[in-house]
Amino acid sequence: MKYNALTRHYFEATAAAGILEGPGVGRGASGSRALGTWVQFDVAAARGRVVAVRFLAFGCPHTIAISAWVAESAVGGVLEPSLPAGIESLREQFAVPVEKLGRLLTVEDAWSAAVVAARALAGAPEG
Repeated sequence: MKYNALTRHYFEATAAAGILEGPGVGRGASGSRALGTWVQFDVAAARGRVVAVRFLAFGCPHTIAISAWVAESAVGGVLEPSLPAGIESLREQFAVPVEKLGRLLTVEDAWSAAVVAARALAGAPEG
């Protein structure tokens, strides 16, 4: 399969890969390695804003690239369970075939779970 330049860039430049630990770090994961796609995000927040993100991902280059992009793009933004860009926008930007849409949903679920966990640690309301 051919990958576009954006996918190749974020697949190769995964600066935010890894884990965050410590007080106030919310962790969320989704998927299954046994089924071929698994993603975890660790999110640190302060005053309702994302201050740091790390991710781990097991899957195709699209899954890893989009996870890396989310981790990079979310820093400095509002602590929201929605991705920094919509699923369809990400699918188009990263040229993800429609049959891989489920992998994007796995990324979205992991992100949402991490934000919910970070909000709970900060005592912030969900939603």
